[in-house]
Amino acid sequence: MDKIFAPWRMQYILSNSDNGDPQEKGCIFCNFPKLDEDEKRLIIERGKYCFVIMNAYPYNPGHLMVVPYRHTADVTSLSAEEFGEMTALVQKSVKALTELMQPHGFNIGMNLGKVAGAGIDQHLHMHIVPRWNGDTNFMPVIGEVRVVSESLASTYSRLKAIWPQVS
Repeated sequence: MDKIFAPWRMQYILSNSDNGDPQEKGCIFCNFPKLDEDEKRLIIERGKYCFVIMNAYPYNPGHLMVVPYRHTADVTSLSAEEFGEMTALVQKSVKALTELMQPHGFNIGMNLGKVAGAGIDQHLHMHIVPRWNGDTNFMPVIGEVRVVSESLASTYSRLKAIWPQVS
């Protein structure tokens, strides 16, 4: 039998916090941008109203999120400027991921509310998940395990290197 190791997932599995990180108190989407730790916190870009961050518990390599700085769970409360920058950063994320990873498609969207699947339901965020033909298999269904083929650090370094050139 082959073994697949994903030790970083244990932190998420054992987490008792509402935000998915047992080390963090409060909202990670509010806390992380306040720190000067972009690489540690996986922040790719900081805009005026929103920022781009890698998902620390990705569905696939390159799973990004665009998050408004303002703490809100209500998409209708976003200003035109906030929502406009959010969609512009989604577009830039798709361009960067396409250039870097050549995915066959993307899942893009928001899970609004716990019942809709939001892991952090008090601070809305948009997911950008690159997809490839054959990237799903029996592991998530049978083993409750998802195989991610590249480390977060490697993906972060590669994205940060090309990000400034993406328009």
